Amino acid sequence: MRTDTGQIVYLADYRPTDFVLERVDLTFELDPQNTKVEARLIFHRREGTDTRAPLVLDGDELNLGGLLLDQNGVPAAQFTATPESLTIRDLPESKPFEITVTTFINPEANTQLMGLYRAGGLYCTQCEAEGFRRITYFPDRPDVLAVYTVNIIADKAANPLLLSNGNFLGGAGYGEGKHFAAWFDPHPKPSYLFALVAGDLGVVEDSFTTMSGRDVALKIYVEHGKEPRAAYAMDALKRSMKWDEEVFGREYDLDIFMVVAVSDFNMGAMENKGLNVFNDKYVLADPETATDADYANIEAIIAHEYFHNWTGNRITCRDWFQLCLKEGLTVYRDHEFSADQRSRAVKRIAEVRHLKSEQFPEDAGPLAHPVRPNKYREINNFYTTTVYEKGSEVTRMIATILGRDLFKKGMDLYFERHDGEAATVEDFVKCFADASGRDLSQFSLWYEQAGTPLVTVSGAYDAAKSSFTLSLEQAIPATPGQATKEPMHIPLRYALILEDGSEAKPVSISGAEVTGDVLHLTERAQTVTFTGISSRPVVSLNRGFSAPVNLHFEQPMADIANIARYETDLFARWQALTDLALPNLTRAARAAQNGETATCDPAFIDALLATARDESLEPAFRAQALAVPSENDIARELGGNNDPDAIFAGRLGVLGEIARTGIDTFRSLSGAAKANGAFSPDAASAGRRALSNAALGFLAHAEDSPARAAEAFAAADNMTDLSAALTILSHRFPEAAETTAALAAFEQRFASNALVIDKWFAIQATAPGKDALDRVRKLMESAHFNAKNPNRVRALVGTFAFANATGFNRADGEGYAFLADQILDIDKRNPQLAARILTAMRSWRSLEPVRAEHARRALVQIERATGLSTDTRDIVERTLKG
Repeated sequence: MRTDTGQIVYLADYRPTDFVLERVDLTFELDPQNTKVEARLIFHRREGTDTRAPLVLDGDELNLGGLLLDQNGVPAAQFTATPESLTIRDLPESKPFEITVTTFINPEANTQLMGLYRAGGLYCTQCEAEGFRRITYFPDRPDVLAVYTVNIIADKAANPLLLSNGNFLGGAGYGEGKHFAAWFDPHPKPSYLFALVAGDLGVVEDSFTTMSGRDVALKIYVEHGKEPRAAYAMDALKRSMKWDEEVFGREYDLDIFMVVAVSDFNMGAMENKGLNVFNDKYVLADPETATDADYANIEAIIAHEYFHNWTGNRITCRDWFQLCLKEGLTVYRDHEFSADQRSRAVKRIAEVRHLKSEQFPEDAGPLAHPVRPNKYREINNFYTTTVYEKGSEVTRMIATILGRDLFKKGMDLYFERHDGEAATVEDFVKCFADASGRDLSQFSLWYEQAGTPLVTVSGAYDAAKSSFTLSLEQAIPATPGQATKEPMHIPLRYALILEDGSEAKPVSISGAEVTGDVLHLTERAQTVTFTGISSRPVVSLNRGFSAPVNLHFEQPMADIANIARYETDLFARWQALTDLALPNLTRAARAAQNGETATCDPAFIDALLATARDESLEPAFRAQALAVPSENDIARELGGNNDPDAIFAGRLGVLGEIARTGIDTFRSLSGAAKANGAFSPDAASAGRRALSNAALGFLAHAEDSPARAAEAFAAADNMTDLSAALTILSHRFPEAAETTAALAAFEQRFASNALVIDKWFAIQATAPGKDALDRVRKLMESAHFNAKNPNRVRALVGTFAFANATGFNRADGEGYAFLADQILDIDKRNPQLAARILTAMRSWRSLEPVRAEHARRALVQIERATGLSTDTRDIVERTLKG
């Protein structure tokens, strides 16, 4: 485990390597405790570099077993080897030379799950970001690209399957019960995309014919007996391949594409060239064990990793500061894919919900950083929602500013110009500037400046002049390391809605650039005048969430209700309902904090129930509308001095009012999905189930009885309905006999299914109340709990810290003390997992003073621990310093 060195890496210090890597030949002789790795590397010195410069290769906990230079031994005086590096001096000045490095590693002892590890009888690799250096000494950075040949030797009985990147060259017996397999990847790639999998797995096979007529073999490997549960993932893969050809013109480039599902994995999935490795929760699905959300996630993540073949693999990152160039861009691509496969409006609402609940708090807290950071201590800690989700939003804004055709032209130029290269954000943006002729230098500030812009808006109508004036001002809050910010280019989609619901069409617009329905805010303050407006319009601004900003627009409630009623942009309609809800929720939270009770504005409840009843709207949208803003949303709206108990109590009161007022509506909607026959994972069916289960949740509030949810649990014929009913029972009626019986029945039924037991843990971990922490501690003693499995730890400890606001943020600070103990324990085995769970503390300064002090003490306890990993120390110090 790498402990903290204090070393900070700066973007400004980037320089190319002194040596160019031409080719990599790897030979693995697999053994659980003593795997031999032989790496044959061919280099030449980069032209113009210092001829005295040594070759420095990265390592991490390595021991050098052998070293050859052009097949000859290397004198001890010519090299220096430590666990972290191998330095070789006095190398040839002009001609290529060959280095052969031998290392011995222990996959079974590798609990970090980085590099080559063995878990559950399966050998697996995870090399992004810097895991390859745990396998062999290597120039382990993304701008070092080479072709790879891989030979794998292993016991045939235990490891009948030997996989690596690229195309299969062949295999045969190797004597003494062993066999070997050889693979060749003709496409130069960085080491982080290397993959190896060996073991005994079942396979689901299919094929895909590309747009040029080539047949590609498709294989998804899973544990034996689970093959039927990979059918949906295979279908999603084929749809992804076809979509990428049709929308982006990208054809797959190898003879085979493989996916391997593993249960011990730090990430969701990894896009290794031709051999994607997946956390099995994002591959395995059937109606009995997977929810509609699981199906949607499988579809999106299968697509995401496949789309990386071009945006990440064929064109990779010059350095890790450019991470958003592959991740943000590919998230945008998978979002567009899902929008085309499902409901575009509902998908957009889900994206923004996630962005606001996860990325906006990151932007507003001590872990804030630009989409492209300019420094880091531990790169693993920058796989963040800012890089992924905000990075996607930045790509989306380019598409909004340029329009569909010019965006497509820019993407085509990017693929053409940089195929086979390690590129930068500047390379990417320049393609769009060159394709469109537009200056995007100001827009590029989105990559450089951290923080969520606040756009303050006011409007005035002049009846005498038939004109409407919109005044806008942007401000970007100070963030760590960035006290002052320059004005951004913020594209705001808008509509001016008249009293009859129609959109006003101005005769002229002055004061800002407007293209189509996009208003371009580029100055710190701008006034935009629309003339030829027959009556005072209602302004719908930031339609479709065209820019990731906070809006402060004090519109009359009647105007917001008008948007909720007439807007044709369904995202804006949903946002209007949210804007109606939040004042009621914040008022209720403040009242609860003062020991009082607040009542809801009837206009809000009427608008919400009208939407729920509106059968012209798709059920999935109506379900999203009924998902009242969360406790985290309310805390963000309040801004500070937050009491999670008061926020919970206030929200509970609002939900009760809605439920009691709309009880007849919810009774008619609950169970309506059953009328549509057998289970299907398609978007329309999922939407009907979502609406039905949302109604069931409100009925639990209205009737204040577990009976209806218990009946729904007993009658459920799919995991979506079963887990929804169990969640309602656990969260609303934790002490009820019906809840105890349902939890026991669920556990007994799915005891042998790890992914479903993860749901069982998570449902209980999120159940509110003063006994929540005791419940979590007791669950850790369960025979099902495995502290070495990342999925299980995330399901219980991670879910409790991130998603149980009252249980975790206890007034006595015991929740924070519990997390500190867990982080220190997890860090010894798996630093990446520990660091990611620790980010649950990022908003501690927004708590009321007593809780904030308890949280600070827990963070200090972690900070003062000896032997802390680089990953965790980086997070805790930034969280405290922030």
